[in-house]
Amino acid sequence: MTVAYWIIAGLLALFYLYAGGKKVVQSKERLRPMMGWVDTVPMPMVRLIGVLEVLGAAGLVLPPATGILPGLAMAAAIGFTVLQVLATGLHLSRGEVRETGLNVTLIVLAAVEVWLATIWW
Repeated sequence: MTVAYWIIAGLLALFYLYAGGKKVVQSKERLRPMMGWVDTVPMPMVRLIGVLEVLGAAGLVLPPATGILPGLAMAAAIGFTVLQVLATGLHLSRGEVRETGLNVTLIVLAAVEVWLATIWW
């Protein structure tokens, strides 16, 4: 179970560090080609989502790795599950059904990570 946790945590952390980092530092114009939804969401909210993604990535890796408050890993995984459910709803409300495949994959991975994070309790 520990090996599975670290594999999925590593994948999710890399994805969210990349995606969150882009949301934090890039302009709306640079984000638009990859994330068309930035036109419908205020830029401070896009930046907040990016910060939360970066913090969540750290929350999946650092607490279990250091042994300091390892239960935060479960909180991060739950947060990513909720984030992707909301993102799926946003895409569906915009008629972007084809774009929800990645969201569904991330929901499944984050939900599995919630279950795997029980080893740190």
